[in-house]
Amino acid sequence: MSAAIERDLEACRALLARGSKSFAFASRALPYRLRDPVAAFYAFCRVSDDAVDESDDPRAALATLHARLDAAYAGTPHDDPVDRALAWLAHTHGLPRGPLEALLEGYLWDVERRTYEDLAGTIAYSARVASSVGVAMTALMGRRAPRTLARAADLGVAMQLTNIARDVGEDARNGRLYLPRAWMREEGVDPDRFASAPTFSPALGRVVRRVLDEADVLYARAEVGIADLPADCRLAIRAASRIYRDIGRVIRSRGCDSVSARAHTTGARKALLLARATVVAGGSASDDAPLAETRFLVDAAAA
Repeated sequence: MSAAIERDLEACRALLARGSKSFAFASRALPYRLRDPVAAFYAFCRVSDDAVDESDDPRAALATLHARLDAAYAGTPHDDPVDRALAWLAHTHGLPRGPLEALLEGYLWDVERRTYEDLAGTIAYSARVASSVGVAMTALMGRRAPRTLARAADLGVAMQLTNIARDVGEDARNGRLYLPRAWMREEGVDPDRFASAPTFSPALGRVVRRVLDEADVLYARAEVGIADLPADCRLAIRAASRIYRDIGRVIRSRGCDSVSARAHTTGARKALLLARATVVAGGSASDDAPLAETRFLVDAAAA
């Protein structure tokens, strides 16, 4: 590896260290051989998310990101350490482009302020912003069997449903609503009224709990696929799954009120869950099929 690309990867590692605490914590359990590929992949995800969120013209920012993606995969990256690291990753590790395209589409859906009438819509969004990451990570681990990718996509959806359940109040205050609107109406909660003045109610709590219940089904499905990963990768992914699933426990312990406060797990709790991740739990019986909403990702990444 050249000194130049090593400097670029060091910049990516710094972004990972400053980014998602849960992701960074679990990634420490990944084998050394994946340290640089994961950092390079995460760095592009981080800077692309920030580029859209912080832009006065997010559609223009997305157009620029697509151009950066084109250039990196053509081997002519923009003059930025993250772009050069992505080009290195695509060339040396064969990172499939499809998940990154899906991620940018998810950002577009946020720019468009889409809302989701039913669970299928919420899952379709989750596939783009979260399953895309799981599928790409699985490919970087050297696994492209459709069954394994499908379970990685399940885990991505489960984690994003947990995010949605955790961030209901914060999202609403930022003009975003990811809960299935039909579920809200079934509980007597008007989605538009809630979005304009987010206030917790037991009825809303039942919607949040229902989202967490769906996430739990997918966490269990995903557990089966972890056994298909390389042996030296399983601990990190199992730990990430359990750390995220534990956020749901915290939300439930608060009566599913994620409007008044944002649930989180402590560093000590994360360490405990990492230790417990050495114990393999049985997953639910599962066929090979992906969710309908994540099939396109599996097809894009499968060998």
